[in-house]
Amino acid sequence: MNKTDLIEHLAAKHELSKAEAGRVLETLLDAIVTTVKKGGAVSIPGFGSFKQHARAARNGVNPSTGAKIKIAAAKLPKFAPGAGFKAAVDPKAAAKKAAAKPAAKPAAKAKKK
Repeated sequence: MNKTDLIEHLAAKHELSKAEAGRVLETLLDAIVTTVKKGGAVSIPGFGSFKQHARAARNGVNPSTGAKIKIAAAKLPKFAPGAGFKAAVDPKAAAKKAAAKPAAKPAAKAKKK
């Protein structure tokens, strides 16, 4: 699915014109990009979260010459899928993970003085 397909899907699902659906999608994407660019995080429960990830400067090697080079630090966007999204994509893995969780330990009783 590309951006045009997504706009058509939004328009059909919510009885909007394609222009209105396009503006809604652009507003949503702009809000996510602006927030992450400023260093904030956007969390959509059940879907996932977008945040900024800082990658430290490091040394590398030019593969064609073998010369050592310095790679500058960078700020990158990062998306972490939520549990609901993961479960929708791979229900078997979600079920396996849920079954593997150990039962919670009962709380310790308070001591009497």
